[in-house]
Amino acid sequence: MNVINLGYDSANYYALATTHPVLLVDVGFPGTLGKLKHQCKRQGVELAHLHYLLATHYHPDHAGLASALQDEGITLIVLKNQIASVPVLQSYFKPPYQDNSIDLTRAILITNEESRAFLAKVGIQGEILHTPGHSDDSNTLLLDDGAAFTGDLPLPMMAGEAPFMQARASWQQLLARKASIIYPGHGPSWRVSERANML
Repeated sequence: MNVINLGYDSANYYALATTHPVLLVDVGFPGTLGKLKHQCKRQGVELAHLHYLLATHYHPDHAGLASALQDEGITLIVLKNQIASVPVLQSYFKPPYQDNSIDLTRAILITNEESRAFLAKVGIQGEILHTPGHSDDSNTLLLDDGAAFTGDLPLPMMAGEAPFMQARASWQQLLARKASIIYPGHGPSWRVSERANML
């Protein structure tokens, strides 16, 4: 699986590609579609080839462009543990983006347990795991090769008291499933072996 970082404005957005990019993991603030298109052009990615979008969680810097990408023909994948968070996302937006609501009737709604079968249909070997610790709706895409797209999942030592326990449990789940290289929502990618003492 080829990983292409299309990030801008201090956040990472990843395109996953086999013969061509098929899945985008996270996307930026509303009103930044031009920046995303510019990054796609710089990296040689055709936006039209990105058939699916997965938001690790529904905060504005990770899902703000979801509605705009639906209008571009990209299908949003929503985990059932995220459904309640989707309308809350709108409350973060100021005009003129308040009417940019995500259309769940045009999204694919799946459970974490259904994610492996769905991903296999689009040529991706892996699963989507519920990994709270940053927010209750946080999920991680974990590929069978060990690549983990964690969004804003904090290291346990960086989390507050209640999130600390959730984050620790989420990392334990990822490590048990052999996560080996972490692609975070912010900052550079890193290997689990480099930060094992923090997990």
